[in-house]
Amino acid sequence: MICAAIFGFGNIGSGVLDVIENNQHEIRKTLPEGLYVKYILDIRDFSGTPYADRVVSDIDIILNDPEIKVVCETMGGKEPAFTFSRKALEKGISVCTSNKELVEAYGPQLLKIAKENGCSYLFEASVGGGIPLIAPLNNCLRQDRILYIAGILNGTTNYILDRMESEGVDYEPVLKDAMNLGYAERNPEADIGGHDTGRKISILSSLMTGKWVRYENMYVEGISKITQRDFQYASAHGYSVRLLGVSRRDGEALSVMTAPFLLPQVHPLHAARGVFNAVLVNGNKVDNLLFSGRGAGKLPTGSAVVSDMITAATDPTSSHHINWSDEVVIPEPQDECENRFFVKVSAGSREKAEQVFNGQIDEIWSLEEIPDEFAFTTVAMTESDFAKKAAMIEMIGRIRIF
Repeated sequence: MICAAIFGFGNIGSGVLDVIENNQHEIRKTLPEGLYVKYILDIRDFSGTPYADRVVSDIDIILNDPEIKVVCETMGGKEPAFTFSRKALEKGISVCTSNKELVEAYGPQLLKIAKENGCSYLFEASVGGGIPLIAPLNNCLRQDRILYIAGILNGTTNYILDRMESEGVDYEPVLKDAMNLGYAERNPEADIGGHDTGRKISILSSLMTGKWVRYENMYVEGISKITQRDFQYASAHGYSVRLLGVSRRDGEALSVMTAPFLLPQVHPLHAARGVFNAVLVNGNKVDNLLFSGRGAGKLPTGSAVVSDMITAATDPTSSHHINWSDEVVIPEPQDECENRFFVKVSAGSREKAEQVFNGQIDEIWSLEEIPDEFAFTTVAMTESDFAKKAAMIEMIGRIRIF
């Protein structure tokens, strides 16, 4: 029996235990010895539960037990998750995590420590929940040059935008529903502000380039300004509104951003509804590959963590080939990126808008049911050029077009 430990017994940690205990038969097909959770590290009181005898509050009990071969870190946040992960790796204990904040901030450092100590640092569950995504990028696609990755990477925002589209509900009521259903935290800023998606596309960009694409160097925009009127315009012209993480490279130039986009309803990503995620990966030889499924939840995410734990138990050096160096690559300035835009102004500002964007208006999207506004789309233009022109008109809103 391979002995393991769980760091942090919240929603995901309990999902990990559920998968290990209830899918042991499946696990033994790959790992004949089986996988057993010997310890659960948590400071809370779990007396009266079936696993109370396994809960400890002192990490040294786990680190000093020679039977422990792998741990899963499902604590969330940077500390003490980083310190605990580092200490485990330094002891030669493999670490598997769902913590995208930790992976984005310390991934290369923890991978290096794992390699130095003959163990693995694996993080399949940090992006896309239960969707196999990291492993395909590291293994199945290592022969391809990945040209771009675009994805719906946050189930909370996708649930909100999907309901706004399908039910005609405004943003605030749907956000409240998402919080009541447990899809959004009491402080939902990480989701609706785009930060969760930003960290995930940062990790994917790093794996795409083999270098360190830091979240702090990216452009990130959330969904709080999206209105029901945006969906009326979008629907009338075959589009929807989705929060996307997008990473593209042209030669050595890299552009990365997170923002709401008008997404064509015929686009493969549009099939991800509700809390589902979808990621489109384009390689120079394989062309487009679509990965989709449940991007969150205790069992899908727990399943992805356990997959890593099995891999690490089978091959303790399994992460050593992950191509992610500590060389920081700075994406090109946002001002230099090109996008098309959907723009709304008041009906009275139409003449001014047409004058300012002369020669750069692609289509006029004004709707009879919204007589007080004038809307149009632009041709591709740099963000700086658009910003200068937008500053010259009384703009009600704008959304990029994918």
